[in-house]
Parts: sequence; structure tokens; C-alpha cells
Amino acid sequence: MPRSFDEILTKARGLGKVTVSVAVAQDKDVLLALKSACDVGLADAILVGDTSLIKPLLAEVGLPADTRIVHEPEMARAALTAVSLVRKGEAQVLMKGMVNTSDFLKAVLNAEVGLRTGRLLSHLGVAEIPGVDRLLFQTDGGMNIAPALAEKKDILTNAMLALHAIGIAEPKVAVLTANEQVNPKMPATVDAKALADMAAAGELPRGVVEGPIALDVAASAEAAKHKGISSKVSGQVDIMMVPNIETGNALGKSLIYYAKAKFAGVVLGATHPIVLTSRAETPEGKLNSIALACLIAGGAERR
Repeated sequence: MPRSFDEILTKARGLGKVTVSVAVAQDKDVLLALKSACDVGLADAILVGDTSLIKPLLAEVGLPADTRIVHEPEMARAALTAVSLVRKGEAQVLMKGMVNTSDFLKAVLNAEVGLRTGRLLSHLGVAEIPGVDRLLFQTDGGMNIAPALAEKKDILTNAMLALHAIGIAEPKVAVLTANEQVNPKMPATVDAKALADMAAAGELPRGVVEGPIALDVAASAEAAKHKGISSKVSGQVDIMMVPNIETGNALGKSLIYYAKAKFAGVVLGATHPIVLTSRAETPEGKLNSIALACLIAGGAERR
């Protein structure tokens, strides 16, 4: 079980190089991240986009001149081409370049060449927190605004399958709410109990799912003891599942800005992992996201 981004990188590299297909690759920041991934033996790239714009950037960032480029100057078509390369098995990870996110995701969900699985697309974030001896995964703080129960089931399924792929055989999940009591006036608590019941009935991937559970109890065995709560996940949670995007956004940014955590993330629910980082993300964060996607892709192939 990887406990840091260095361990994710080492484990992913040990599975062999993965090919990343980049949609609209004329993006210097993305190419710099790919250069780092190539330098450490993690990945190779197929760059889809306008050759006249990509080639000067190759020299500028130091990527090999013989890096494969697929010329497609029209952005929406470039996204479809990048997706189709993954679908055909020529690449194992998809990455967004300088293309509008909605156009990029439309290509992912395209009925003819897309990467549909029938499950909802969702975001999985992971934080390496100073002083904590394990990685903390959270979902979904980046894509789905206010998921209903059926959508939450997909989101949790995506996350648990990803953790299986990276070597966590029985992920411990806390379905977060404001307290541990089921209250019809707090729909998140009702959904949390339903998800825990689904896990107990074998309707979710292998793991331990508890909810409703508040953040203090999820984070601290001492808090659970103080509240008189018996928990199998308290103090050793792998996945924090949040009830809505506001909670996930606040949790993730609190970890980054107050706890000084390193953060990365991938989009799940497609046939292959997707790297979709913000332009504000650091080069280190982009590399960590690529490494996470490569490890999920490599681990899934070996399962």
C-alpha cells in the first residue's frame, strides 16, 4: 500500500511504462509534466493537436524530438482522436491539454469512440499530509455537485476500484456527514447509512464502509472513543467520501493551504484513468496526478 507520492511513483514505475494520450497537447505546462514523467521512466506520450504549435514546445521543454504527434488542429476533433487512441489500446491514460473541459468530457463520453463504462464520471483526490503516515483519498470534491444516492454509489464504486488497482485490497471508507445519527432532515445521513448497508450486502467493491460518520470520528480513534462510537475505520480511513462538492472543495483546499498537504487527483468512471489538472496546479502536482493515473492503469491491467 503506497503511503506517499514517492511510493506511488516508485510502484507505478515498477509496473512498466504507460503511454499517455494528450488531447490538444499544445500546452507548455502539460508538456513539462510529461517531460518529468518521461525523465523518471514513468510514461511515454502521444501528443494530439496542432503539430505547428506542438513541435516548438517539444524543444522548449526538452521532450524528445521523435515524440509521437498526431496532427489534428481542430480542438474538438483532437479530443476525440486522443480518446480513440486510448480506446484502441495505443495508450492507457488520457490527459487533458489546452482544450475546454466540457469538449474534453464530451469526447470521453462519445458513444462511438468514447470510454463509457455505464458509471458516472467522478473525481478522486489524494493528499499527502505532513505528519500523517498514510495517504488520504477523497471523493468527489471536483466534479459532481450534489449527487443523489445512485450517483454516490457510482462515485464510491469508482474510488474503491481505483484503490484496489493501486494495492489497497480492502479500503476503509468514511461516508462523511455532520454527525453519526441518521436524521431524515439531513439527507446526507440517510444516504450514508444506505451506502454502508450496500457495502454490507456485497453491492459495492470489497472494503469496509461506515456512515454516517463525522470528520472528527473518521480522523481520530480518540474522538470515536470519547463519543462512545465503535468503528473499524476511525483513525485509519483510506477514503473520505463527501456529501457534495462544497464539502469536498473545502476539505481539499483546507488540507493544501492549512495542513500544507501535497495533492493530486484523477477522473474515474471511464474505462481508463483520466488526468485533468487545473492550470493553477504545480508541476509537482501534475506529475503526482500522472503517476497516480499510471499506477491505477497498470494495476487494473494486472488484476
